[in-house]
Amino acid sequence: MRVLLAGLAALPLLGGCSLAPSVYMAGSYFPAWLVCVLGAVPLTLLIRWGLIRAGVDDALPMRLPVYACLTLALTFAALLLFFD
Repeated sequence: MRVLLAGLAALPLLGGCSLAPSVYMAGSYFPAWLVCVLGAVPLTLLIRWGLIRAGVDDALPMRLPVYACLTLALTFAALLLFFD
């Protein structure tokens, strides 16, 4: 019974999902954040290549979190730039 009540209490929170920006591609609608991630990953790889060439990549203490955060930062920047 508690699970049912918790599910019913969460229903009003799901109304915001219909307001999310979407992009029409290949006959389907994709969420805008997914399109931005697909653009941010190659940019992160390009930045990583530049950091390797500059010799800075070896000085990074934890590479995986740094590049994951860089990908997220580029994704959020693209969302703000193109969809806000």
